[in-house]
Amino acid sequence: MEAQNLIPYTYTDGSQTLQGYITSNADQNLPGVLILPAWMGIDEEARQTALNLQEKGYIAFIADIYGVGNVPNNYEESANISSHYKTNYTLYQHRIDLALQVLKKQVHRPENVAVIGYCFGGTGAIEVMRAGLDVKGTVCIHGGLAKDSTRTNEKINTKVLVIHPADDDYVSQKDFDNLIQELKDGNADWQLNAYAHSKHTFTDPKSMDYNPLMAKRAWRDIVIFLDEVLQ
Repeated sequence: MEAQNLIPYTYTDGSQTLQGYITSNADQNLPGVLILPAWMGIDEEARQTALNLQEKGYIAFIADIYGVGNVPNNYEESANISSHYKTNYTLYQHRIDLALQVLKKQVHRPENVAVIGYCFGGTGAIEVMRAGLDVKGTVCIHGGLAKDSTRTNEKINTKVLVIHPADDDYVSQKDFDNLIQELKDGNADWQLNAYAHSKHTFTDPKSMDYNPLMAKRAWRDIVIFLDEVLQ
């Protein structure tokens, strides 16, 4: 069911039709935030985040990474399709950039945009950083942090916030440490916030991992970050 005040927006990648959702304030002179959804595609958490960002004075656009007709029906399908984009990271970066260009056309100052992503989308938020896409900031929310060992650490031009559940079983200590080294090597303006007693999807009210107190704190930290980088 379509969330209230979110407007479908169709765009394309070659022959593949993509359908994202944009907030109804797109005609106003406001900064923009691109939302990268989790591995099941555009879900309720992404939609509610868009509406929450609209209330905070942002134009929000939810990206469609998979494309029309490719939405997974279960966890097995979502694992397969999300793994495809993680492995083929340049394709993931490309789909993110297409959505970013859509958002930039909806804001008065196309340079004044940021990206946030949940889970699989959090991995995408890290790929925004690695690709050097032109954004003011990027926020990884309980995303995968791994990077293939064949990829080198490069200079990082955007500001970075990592929202990390302290008890996340999906992120190894090695990947965690490597990301910190990558941020240091890139001379990034970065911060990493860890949240106690929190497992992987701790921000999602529909998840068994949901931690309402830590989710509230994480949202507060995200808003502070966006308010700073998008002024």
